[in-house]
Order: sequence, then structure tokens, then C-alpha cells
Amino acid sequence: MSEQTHAAEETLTSTAYLKHHLQNMVFGKLPAGYERHDGSVLEQDAWTMAHSPEEAVDMGFWSLNVDSMGWSIGLALIFVMVFRKVAKSMTLGVPGGLQNVVEILVEFADTSVRETFHGRSHPAVAPLALTIFCWILLMNTMDLVPVDLLPLLAQKLSGDPHLYFKVVPTTDPNITFGFSISVFLLIIYYSIRIKGLGGFIGELALHPFGKWMLPANLILEGITLLARPVSLALRLFGNLYAGELLFLLVAMLGYFQLPGHFVWAVFHLLVIPLQAYIFMMLTIIYLGMAHESSH
Repeated sequence: MSEQTHAAEETLTSTAYLKHHLQNMVFGKLPAGYERHDGSVLEQDAWTMAHSPEEAVDMGFWSLNVDSMGWSIGLALIFVMVFRKVAKSMTLGVPGGLQNVVEILVEFADTSVRETFHGRSHPAVAPLALTIFCWILLMNTMDLVPVDLLPLLAQKLSGDPHLYFKVVPTTDPNITFGFSISVFLLIIYYSIRIKGLGGFIGELALHPFGKWMLPANLILEGITLLARPVSLALRLFGNLYAGELLFLLVAMLGYFQLPGHFVWAVFHLLVIPLQAYIFMMLTIIYLGMAHESSH
């Protein structure tokens, strides 16, 4: 009986560990009369941090994942500052290490666009591709930081031993959908700009079966169009979320976690840049399709 009880406690502890590490730090509004996780009741509406997953859900649509937003903005600033520093100090002689890396990344993005994109907006698409690749690469790389290091540091600094703190922004679907919806809006913008509103609507209504199958065309083309941002967001989120979950499961092995972490980290070194590359290339392809004239 004692062994069953001990096993149940281990299962509960493991479940709580996973839930804690997979929960975002959420800031939002709770209504007056709401009973909080600690049993207290709010006397009036309050904007506050969620103290449990249930409170985060009850905060609704207008809540903010502070950790995901903070890390994504912070990593974006790092990207901008590094590239700005290199641009201001660039030399024509033998480049330094950092300048060499930046030049490789710029040439890589530019070459990818030239080989794939054949529209008239290449000067705008190449910087977009570079930004998407580098930004997503930086966010994905946070998955290599030991899973307990930054959350424990945040708990120490805040004095809250139960503080939620996720450090991989791309494990948050809000971030990945933010990227994909932005790309989707650019697809719509360039489709209308290049083909005109009538051409864009005609492309949805008349392809692929002609005017006699207009309802079927709208359904097929509409689903295809809407599937692009959904697939972009879910592919990136799913791969990084699964990777983070596996790191957490390995961390629960105690003293035997080091070999498992090493093996998965080595494999993850391929996943991290690959997912950034796939998102960048699909963005280039979709924008290229938006620039193609209807037949």
C-alpha cells in the first residue's frame, strides 16, 4: 500500500512539474467577486498576474503572456543591435568574426530570395526573410538553455517560489500565430496590389474549375489560403513545444538526465535552425505566389 501511495505522489509531482514549466506568466483582468487560487475573493475588478492555469484561462482573450512577449521583444532588440553595430563598423578589409557571421546570414537570405522569389518586391522581401530567419532562430535557440535555470532564477529574484516563467517564445502559439498572421496580411496586400481587387477575388472564385464551379472554387481556394497561416504557426509551435516537453521529461530522470539531455540537445541543434529556415522559405514562396499574375 505504501509503495502505491509513493508512486501516486511521484506521479503528482511529475505532473505538477510539467504543468508549472509549460504554463506562461499571464497578466490579465479578473472580475470583482472572483475567488482566487489562494482562496481570497476580489472586491473589485483587478489587473493582476495569474496564480494558476485556471486564473490564466479565466482572464480571457485580452490577457498577455508576459514572458513570451518579453523574451521575443528582448531577442528582437539583440538582433537589431548586433546587425546595427556590424553595419556601423563594417570594414572593406578582412572582416572580423561577428561581421563575417552577419555577412553570411545576409547573403544566405538574399540568395534564398533570389532563387525562389521572382516578383518585383525583392528589395522588401529579402530584409523580411532575413528578419524572420534570425528572429525565429534566436527564439528557438532558447530551447537549449537548461529548462530549470531561468525559471529558478526568476523565482529567486521575484521571491515567488511558484512563479510561472517560460523562456522559449516559439512554444507559445500566440507568438507563432503573430508571425504567421503578419505574413498572411502581406500575402493579401501583395495579391491585391499586384493583381487588383478584382483579380484577387477572381483567382479565388474561378480557379481551378472555371466559372461554372464558382462555389466549389471559393471553398477550395479559401481553405487553401487560410491554411497557410495556420500551417505556418502550428508547424513551428508543434516542433518547439514537443522539443521543450521532451527536455522536461528528460529533466525528471534526476541523476540520469545528463546523457539524455546531451543526445536530445545534439539532435535539437538540427531542429532549431531547420524550423526557422522552413518558416522563412514558406514565407518567400507564399509571397512569390502572391506576385504571380492570374492565368
